[in-house]
Amino acid sequence: MTLDLLADWLRRFAAIIDENKTYLTELDSAIGDADHGANMARGTAAVVTHLDEATTIDGLLKKAGMTLVSTVGGTSGPLYGTLLMKMGMATGSVVELEPDQFGKALRAGLEGLIARGKTELEDKTMVDALSPAIDAYDAALADGADLWDAVDAAQQAAAAGRDATTPMVARKGRASYLGERSAGHCDPGATSSAYLFDALADVIGT
Repeated sequence: MTLDLLADWLRRFAAIIDENKTYLTELDSAIGDADHGANMARGTAAVVTHLDEATTIDGLLKKAGMTLVSTVGGTSGPLYGTLLMKMGMATGSVVELEPDQFGKALRAGLEGLIARGKTELEDKTMVDALSPAIDAYDAALADGADLWDAVDAAQQAAAAGRDATTPMVARKGRASYLGERSAGHCDPGATSSAYLFDALADVIGT
């Protein structure tokens, strides 16, 4: 996992968000403020403008996180920003990570996000995609998988976690105000979180 590869990951994530911003907003219009797609597209586009400035992985991730906090509205900005900033704090000033070190950074990011959002599995949030994805990544590595297979496992788990939010009743965020009416709608945060692992699979597979 090199500095350049992680920069490409965030570029690809921004591209996928931009390609799907209308869909994300449609999802959010059903159970939220109808702005998730536009907000995430604005924030990730801003992140891309700073990627070439980074000389270390922690610098890259921290700057990306701070940019998301300052440019993405609602709760998504602070949560995605915390994810990336905590990842950066876990990596140190290096230019390359071993697969297990990247997994530890992902775990640190998830724990930071959970602490900030005070959310857990089955609350119908981005955690429902992120947590199983990171678990699957770690489990694959523990079983002897290489980086590509671990990322592939994470991508599949993120997609499954995203899809599992559809029947859930939201317990956090704006969607929780709807109570039972939030069931039957895929969570937009979980959807954009799954795109993180789609983007990772795209750049690792090339």
